[in-house]
Amino acid sequence: MSVLRMMTARRGGKGWHWTDVFTWAWLIMGLIVMFGPALWLVLSSFKTPAALAEFPPTILPYAAQTVSVTIDGQVKDLPLFTTTLDDGTVRQLAEVRRLGTMATMVDPANPTDSVKVNIQNRTPVRQIAFATSNYVDPLEKNNFGLYLWNSVFVTTMATIITLLTNSMAAFALSKYDFRGRNAVMLLIVATLMVPLSVNLVPLYSVISQLGLLDTLWGVILPTVATPTGVFLLRQYMLTIPDELIEAARMDKASEWQIYWRIVLPLTGPALAVLAIFSVVWRWNDFLWPLIVLSRKEVFTLQVGLNTFAGELNVQWHYILAMTVATMIPVIIVFVFLQKFITSGIASTGLK
Repeated sequence: MSVLRMMTARRGGKGWHWTDVFTWAWLIMGLIVMFGPALWLVLSSFKTPAALAEFPPTILPYAAQTVSVTIDGQVKDLPLFTTTLDDGTVRQLAEVRRLGTMATMVDPANPTDSVKVNIQNRTPVRQIAFATSNYVDPLEKNNFGLYLWNSVFVTTMATIITLLTNSMAAFALSKYDFRGRNAVMLLIVATLMVPLSVNLVPLYSVISQLGLLDTLWGVILPTVATPTGVFLLRQYMLTIPDELIEAARMDKASEWQIYWRIVLPLTGPALAVLAIFSVVWRWNDFLWPLIVLSRKEVFTLQVGLNTFAGELNVQWHYILAMTVATMIPVIIVFVFLQKFITSGIASTGLK
């Protein structure tokens, strides 16, 4: 069945059944709830600080329309307003200056004659405008290009090391029969119940003793061993027949060759799932890098966003723009690897 036929199918045949109406209303509401905030975030990232401060807020980014007017021999870009004069006529005038509640305004076509207008008798002429400087300025003036590279390095290295260490542990716990194997697995899974805040102090002490404070490796190494990854990969490796490993041993293959050439390739879907999880975890991590890093040269994107939130001033236009920028790599990774999520999780037995 094609997508179009599925979308236009009705329980009532040619007519509308009440279940059809309810289904469409439910789907539309779910679509708005899920993607409405993301759409608002993207559109608001192109607004100016003045537009963000408006109430009631607008969905689309608007900016005041300006017009070039020659005043005293100088060409100036003045904001344009729809003005109601004292005689009731409505005209589009440009503001030259403002003092209190009164503004001096001129006709752009005839700027020699000026009129005094109360600001309550005018409304700005606005047009849709995208403030692309919200994206350009942080990259040029606030080292966000460096923060981006730091985040890419942390995410890439942490994901590679996570896949390597977790797959080794999962291989040992799934294919080696030794006393206490189930107890070790139970202990690893039990660590899922320990919140990160409990481990912050001992982790910080270890990193400090190793001299890794204010380094990207201090952010990477404490988070590479994840119980979720070990459990996910172990469950998948249990589905690999032991006969393959026994046959490889009979062919004089070493344990490393069995792990690298046989087990890892067969665990591809589960590794892809763990890679997606790891990328999301490392890319969006804020608390641990905030604790470990204090020099701007090693800030990641999430910590760099925090620099726009001052004690007296919060630069929301930059925060929104850079938040959108930080979402793009995760979305790209998810789009290209999402087909592995269903197959990988289904094969591991997770629910």
